[in-house]
Amino acid sequence: QVQLVESGGGLVQTGGSLRLSCASSSISRVIPTAWYRQALGKQREFVARISPGGSTDYADSVKGRFIISKDKANKKVFLQMNSLKPEDTAVYYCYGVVSTNGYWGQGTQVTVSS
Repeated sequence: QVQLVESGGGLVQTGGSLRLSCASSSISRVIPTAWYRQALGKQREFVARISPGGSTDYADSVKGRFIISKDKANKKVFLQMNSLKPEDTAVYYCYGVVSTNGYWGQGTQVTVSS
């Protein structure tokens, strides 16, 4: 059963912007809280997280360029990505939690051309 669904990836030129969305399914109690990414041949890495209260944290590589936000119901989380660089190219994954269990979305590809 799919718990988290990402959307919004695509191809963009260097310096461009994209907005990713992650939605928890309507019957799911999973709260989406963070974004990770995995470039080809590399390990998955943390990008940004947001608490149910709205506190945020970012990887140094995206600070000042990416903004994570959420809806009031804690059912959706967004990632506004600005000033994109070729090194931001990766599959972006949404991560969510319910109780002590973690869940991943299926991922959405972001490609930044130089």
